[in-house]
Amino acid sequence: MPTNIKNKKRCFGDQPGKEYYAHYHDFEWGIPLHNDQSLFEMLILEGAQAGLSWETILKRREDYRKAFHHFNPKKVAAMSNQELDDLLQNEKIIRNRLKIYAARQNAQVFLKIQQEFGTFDCYVWKFVNNIPLNNPWSQFKDVPVTTPESIALSKDLKKRGMTFVGPTIIYAFMQAVGMVNDHLTDCWCRTKK
Repeated sequence: MPTNIKNKKRCFGDQPGKEYYAHYHDFEWGIPLHNDQSLFEMLILEGAQAGLSWETILKRREDYRKAFHHFNPKKVAAMSNQELDDLLQNEKIIRNRLKIYAARQNAQVFLKIQQEFGTFDCYVWKFVNNIPLNNPWSQFKDVPVTTPESIALSKDLKKRGMTFVGPTIIYAFMQAVGMVNDHLTDCWCRTKK
């Protein structure tokens, strides 16, 4: 970690042994993301995280990339039942059958959304009018777990056939990809450009 940010105030990731969290906080969380493959990755990882800590997923991220073709949605959409079943034996990822099969289902829906809107980016960012929502939270306890926007996006994704896209998961996704800036007011990332 660069020394110039080592002692900065963060929303999370300051504790010893939380380097994955710190790096994610400093260089990804809340930064607007517009690359479809990266958006797909975050959508699948957020679904995999359901019921677990985000750190659990971050530590396995490279293994998820290997298991799911570096989150190429076309390749994930074409995975066979046998490939998905084989992943149930992969100790380097979360071996939950529903989550593993959801990756293929969600990839297939993702591709349909791309066809309809040109890009998934165009589709998903319209839920915040293409501008990140900047929230003025001073304490992490004030940050909501759902919002009207995450509820609307979740409902639309479910209607299209995606799974593991409930409003709480989708709000975490929106935070992750910078659709929402929930960095606390005293966080060094709040105003960084």
